[in-house]
Order: sequence, then structure tokens, then C-alpha cells
Amino acid sequence: MSSSVAPAVTVDGDADARFAGLVDAFRTNLASGEELGGSLCVLVDGYPVVDMWGGWSDPERTRAWGRDTITNVWSLSKTVSSLAALLLIDRGLLDPDAPVAAYWPEFGAAGKEGVLVRHVLTHSSGVSGWDQPVSPDDIIDVDAAADRLAAQAPWWPAGAASGYHLLDYGHLIHGLVRAVTGQGLGAFVADELAGPLDADFWLGLPADHDHRVSPVVPPPPSQLDLSALPPDSPAARTFTGPVLGAEVTWTRAWRAAGIGAAGGQGNARSVAVLNALVAGCGEIDGQRMLSPEAIDLIFDAPVDGVDLVLGLPLRWGLGWGLRHPLSTSYIPDGRVAFWGGWGGSLVTADVDRGVTFAYVMNRMSDGILASERGRTYLRAVYDAL
Repeated sequence: MSSSVAPAVTVDGDADARFAGLVDAFRTNLASGEELGGSLCVLVDGYPVVDMWGGWSDPERTRAWGRDTITNVWSLSKTVSSLAALLLIDRGLLDPDAPVAAYWPEFGAAGKEGVLVRHVLTHSSGVSGWDQPVSPDDIIDVDAAADRLAAQAPWWPAGAASGYHLLDYGHLIHGLVRAVTGQGLGAFVADELAGPLDADFWLGLPADHDHRVSPVVPPPPSQLDLSALPPDSPAARTFTGPVLGAEVTWTRAWRAAGIGAAGGQGNARSVAVLNALVAGCGEIDGQRMLSPEAIDLIFDAPVDGVDLVLGLPLRWGLGWGLRHPLSTSYIPDGRVAFWGGWGGSLVTADVDRGVTFAYVMNRMSDGILASERGRTYLRAVYDAL
């Protein structure tokens, strides 16, 4: 499918003919400069019907985005951290309705003895960031940063509402995985998920893969005025606990750390393959890794309401976002688990239709949820189907 769109902009890979609209949308955005580089993948019943990539992996446009280019996928990482927790739940090693402190005793400190595993996975634990003072360097030390979360008091009562666990979601799951298995989250993902599925996704990237990484291009300045938020609100405390620029992802320390909420390195193919475990009711390509009952848990008892951090009406399933008619109406109806990454990346896992869609790019848009580009690609996929 290699074809020139404008001088030197190519799209490579494969797409079934019915996805011509998706290919055209991607080409158009690359040609206009709206996209710098990126990748798109669609799996139907685990089978790739679209696997394409194109554009540039650097802002200077000296290196093409290749088949094996990876980038920081921000909060798409959360879906992989959630899979790790779901795997432990399915194996009977974690109970979503048990207190976190039953596995990780230190977490019961400062009034958190009633925080359940379910509260962490639905962003309703009351622990959506770190108490000040905290710097990006502090959270890169994943073990120490998880221990800090265990020691601090919650910012609202567990289960009362969701408040997006922006940067610490993976640290909380890391604490649980570490307590139950003795492994860190990144090592567990490598051994139990990415390795068996041959998914090129990393929570903790070895230095010898750095040459494949496309550095993200930071978004335009945020429209969010932090000074307008009440200083003690969960939103203000989360967005400043710590304040993080996109440039931090260019560092070796960030890539190595394996920040489970925001530091995963991958591409659309690897993100789709992992999330296809959800769309496939626990199975992909003949490999059963989760029971159908484990996938059902994602959709049982969602937390629904105005999120205390994002300020939007959201519906949180166990580890994934679920469609909310007021804020995420672009997500198809039915049992669809999804989430977006800062800058506009998007993954959807549609259980009812067996469809998984992933979009990963390097030129970030403003906003935490899906960008207009991501929504356009998702519409094109469902138009084709």
C-alpha cells in the first residue's frame, strides 16, 4: 500500500479494500501536516484487517515512521496495566472486592483501609496523585513512588466518585502486582502479556530499543487554567501532583521506568493486539489468556458521574472507560471498552462485534481524551464495517 501522497509522505502496510476511507483520512492528515507520523491497526476477531503506518518519526522529517517505530503512548498504557490486574483477578490472586491493604498492607495507612481493588481500577480510590512536594523525578522511581501513595491520605472517600488517576494509576497497580507476585508491573507485563502475544509494547524500555522510538511532539499550550481550580480540589491536586511536560518522555530515565499510567512505549499494532484480549472475550489467535467471565467484570457495576479530576461526566468500567452519551458519544454503542492517551491516541475493544481499533501518533493535540483525528479514524472504521 506504499503510495506517495505529497512529496516524501508515504503510507505503508496493509488495509482491506473496504477500509479505503480510513486510509484516505490518514493520508490526508499526513499530507496536510496535521499528522507528523503514526500508526493505525484494526483487528476483527483478532485478525488484522488494517495494519498501516506512515509519515515521519522526527520533527525534522529525516526519519520515516517504520513498521517497528514505537512511541510514548501516554494513557493507552493504562489499558495494559488494567490487563495485568485482570489477569491476576482471573487467576484468583486478586479479588476486586477485597481491600487493597489485604494484599499490600502498607496501603491501609492514613484512612485507606476501606479502599478496594475495584476502587483503584475504576479511578475512585481517592488517591489520584501525590501529595506535594513531588517532581517528575520522584515518580520515575516507581517503587518509591508507589510507597509514597501507600502512606498518604485519600483526597475524597473511596467509591464516592471517580477522579481520573492521571499519572499514578500504574503505580497503584504496580503496588498490587508487586505484593501478589513479587514482580514489578513492567516485568509482569513483559512475561505474561506482551511476551506471549509477541506484542511490541514496553513498560520499561531497554536502552537498545531507543533507536526505534519516535519522540512525541508536545501539544499546543493547554487551555486548562490550573489557577482557576480550587487549590484543594482533586483536579488541582492531581494536575499539579506532579506537573509533567511531554518533554520528560524524551529521557532515558522515563522510558526505562515503566510508568504504568503514561509511560508505555508501543505502536498501534501492539496496543491493538493486547486490547484484542478484551474484544475476543479473553482469547486472541487461538490463545486463551483470560476467561470470558473476567472480561464481563469490565462492564459490571460501572462508576458513573462527573469525574472529579477531568470535570466531565464519565463512565468507568473495571480498568477501562465505557461510553458516556454526554462526553464520549463517538464510542460505538454496546460493550466497548476504550481509553485515549494525552495528545489524541485511542484504543477501543468492542466485545459485541469482535473489533479492536488502535491509533498511535507522535504529534500531540491538546486535550486528554480523543482528538478530532482519532474520532475521524474511528468513524471511518465503523463506516467500513
